[in-house]
Amino acid sequence: MIRALRLQTSAILLGGLLAGTVLQKEALAQEGPGQGYAKIASGAYSVVAEVRAKPGKETELRAITLPLIDLVRSDPANLVYFLQESRETPGHFIFYEIFANETDFEAHNAMPYVKEWFAKLPELADGGVKVMRMQILAPASD
Repeated sequence: MIRALRLQTSAILLGGLLAGTVLQKEALAQEGPGQGYAKIASGAYSVVAEVRAKPGKETELRAITLPLIDLVRSDPANLVYFLQESRETPGHFIFYEIFANETDFEAHNAMPYVKEWFAKLPELADGGVKVMRMQILAPASD
């Protein structure tokens, strides 16, 4: 009898786990791959920025830069933010950011944590930040 109860309990738990997995997959299927792109309007303000650490300052530059990920992503005006580091050249960082418009981007740059980060760059970065200001392009809708 105890064994039968254990088997029933195991079957119920396994059934619940499988059902949960199926529900998760169904939810993902409803969103579908690439659905997040629809949230980014054509013409949105995009920035690709590059900064390189001075020799011997790679670890310090990384340490002051990593906290930006959570800070920028918590900004409601930020749509996308990625920080990348070269696999071949540690201390070479590329930032990819998207805001709805230039005003939102400039408001982001005026944030105290961004100003503090820029203030530390002369000591840590080789040549400052190179910035390309871009616009998001999207195919014409049908």
